[in-house]
Amino acid sequence: MQAPGFSADWYRAITEFADGLPSWVHVVAEIGTDAGLLLFAALFVAGWWRARGGTGRAMGLALAAPFAVVAAYLVSEVSKTFLEEERPCRAVVDAANIAACPSPGDWSFPSNHATIAAASAAVIVVARRSMAAVVLPLAALMAFSRVFVGVHYPHDVAVGFLLGVAVAPVVVLLMARLLAPLVESMRMRPGAAFLLGTPPAILDRAPVPVPARAEPGGLAAPTTAAETLPDVMSGNGRKGHYPPA
Repeated sequence: MQAPGFSADWYRAITEFADGLPSWVHVVAEIGTDAGLLLFAALFVAGWWRARGGTGRAMGLALAAPFAVVAAYLVSEVSKTFLEEERPCRAVVDAANIAACPSPGDWSFPSNHATIAAASAAVIVVARRSMAAVVLPLAALMAFSRVFVGVHYPHDVAVGFLLGVAVAPVVVLLMARLLAPLVESMRMRPGAAFLLGTPPAILDRAPVPVPARAEPGGLAAPTTAAETLPDVMSGNGRKGHYPPA
């Protein structure tokens, strides 16, 4: 597969700009382009820990998240083997790449890093929408870093990003639907509390007041729904009964 000309031009512009920056920026970019994946892994662990006190669906989403990311990665990796686009750090003449160019046969399109970052962000957003403002820009920055360090074309990371946000949410929702009832049943078994947590506590409800009943001497005693329920169930309810005047 031949890279589009506009993408090669953008690649040259970005990498030449990056090459002119101070060396410490190069070090940060080269480390950060891989370390960002570890940050997403830490967010997955935090999401699992938070889901331990949530519903079965919440825990199902937390458990399914890594598998959804792997599914998106496999789609990306299989696509690479069919499309076989050469890395720009080898194909572009005088390419100014910061990171070492991957070995021959490690194809460029689509970007696995971009796919994994986008898929990770997408499943986190499915579980907790409030995280969107944090994880989506982080995934976009990771995708761009692959061009910045010189190992991908812009169109590689753009398609990889779209692939991640398209595949991962579908997989995580389907898996969570299957896992939720299993989680609920497994939570009742001894030893599963650490991994799956306990179901949310059911709040105690205050007694519901009902009309007072008469006592000897004309005094009314308060009655609760809990006290009258046995009478109602046994057919001994006193509908229409009022205290004597």
